[in-house]
Amino acid sequence: MTLPRTTLTLHPEFRVGEIDRRLFGSFVEHLGRAVYTGIYEPGHATADDHGFRSDVADLTRELGVTIVRYPGGNFVSGYRWEDGVGPVSERKPYLDLAWRTVEPNLVGTDEFLQWAEREGITPMMAVNLGTRGVEAAAALVEYCNGEAGTRWADMRIANGRTEPYGVHLWCLGNEMDGPWQIGHKDADAYGRLAAEAGKAMKLVDPSISLIVCGSSSMEMDTFGSWERTVLSHSYDIVDHISMHAYYEELEGDRASFLASGTAMDRFIRRVAASADAVGAERRSDKTITMSFDEWNVWYRVSRFVGEAALPIQRDAPRIIEDVYSGLDAVVVGDLLVTLLNHADRIPVACLAQLVNVIAPIMTEPGGAAWRQPTFHPFATAARLARGTALDVRLETPPTTTAQHGEVPLVTAAATLDDDGALALFVTNRGAEPVEVDVDHLGLDIEFTGGWQMLADAIPAVEGPAHAAAVTEACWSEVTPPARAADTRTTIVLPPESWTAFAGTSSRA
Repeated sequence: MTLPRTTLTLHPEFRVGEIDRRLFGSFVEHLGRAVYTGIYEPGHATADDHGFRSDVADLTRELGVTIVRYPGGNFVSGYRWEDGVGPVSERKPYLDLAWRTVEPNLVGTDEFLQWAEREGITPMMAVNLGTRGVEAAAALVEYCNGEAGTRWADMRIANGRTEPYGVHLWCLGNEMDGPWQIGHKDADAYGRLAAEAGKAMKLVDPSISLIVCGSSSMEMDTFGSWERTVLSHSYDIVDHISMHAYYEELEGDRASFLASGTAMDRFIRRVAASADAVGAERRSDKTITMSFDEWNVWYRVSRFVGEAALPIQRDAPRIIEDVYSGLDAVVVGDLLVTLLNHADRIPVACLAQLVNVIAPIMTEPGGAAWRQPTFHPFATAARLARGTALDVRLETPPTTTAQHGEVPLVTAAATLDDDGALALFVTNRGAEPVEVDVDHLGLDIEFTGGWQMLADAIPAVEGPAHAAAVTEACWSEVTPPARAADTRTTIVLPPESWTAFAGTSSRA
């Protein structure tokens, strides 16, 4: 049988840009069990002296997470951060309207930031621009980053933290274009508020970077016009614009689901074009980059009842705990390929979320923590992708999908570090094997390791046994390919697969 053939060309001078380590970020929101019985569970056998689960922390390090966004998400748009600091014994539970959950208020700003510090994770904080505004946002920056001698910095010191946290990256609200958001605003109102809040926050600490809310998805009716209007107010103040996107298999359409990376690519290109158009109109030399601070596979249409339909619940209810398959993991790998191929415009990205809520890590209260299938491609990419993202030149047959039209059958990303370490990530979206000729002109390459995720059709069930069964069936170490010629290496990709290769290189 003659296999479909793809040619992939690597050259050290074909470059996208440097990879920012913040590309491998995640997200912890006060939603379901992300915080309580997720990262935090006093009394658990692995809990540290602060009540945080060490087994989850160990898996987070293995996952390779570099930055974590907090405290939301929809949650932040009704959050009074002052209520979550100070002695825990004096804090009051309250009803969170975003997820209709009674928030116990045991974890707040200090607890999160100190957990991140202990784990070597960079924090990414969000301010409430839904029910609050300029004053509260500036006060939170002062609380986190201020020196002694001012009101909010002295409150932090009184709460037991002498040194400033030095939080650098700040989100100006969350999904403010969404009617589901508490305090939802139109683009003009939000753009003006974000600009004023950002101005005040930078007056407190000029060193911080700001992320303004972009569209909640490319499917929003206001997509494009939202970016243009918001940036027309905030372009000179902000540094990044946010992007959010979730993907799922609908009605058994595997081909379209496997091509989700093409939808993500189009979204990125359109947001970049919108931001650049505002910059051109302003005759600005500044480039706005994107923070893709929510992305993942989420069965939102087929499994989630919607925020408004949730009953009021207590005690860390199980909300949006999707169970993932090998197919989902292949798609996650392909989405990582897309993000790497836009490293020049996307310095920050967050897999949403870290634990239990559409997450690569799952836990049982009082019990085990385990890896979902989606854990493996993320951890592998975070470990291998370093240095410069190469501009991979790809000649591949197309495949046709119902949702996205013709899309590339094979996608690929590659990275090259200064010490010659090379990584190659390749997805076969088709139902048949594909032969790929890797032409490495200008590079003498030897592949030294390989890892592969295969799609599956195993029914999703809850618990570590399912995750272990999928991993056993779909995730494996593979033999790296040998060179077929001085400047060519040929690999065969199984159907519906994501493969990562590690190697060494030197200039030929």
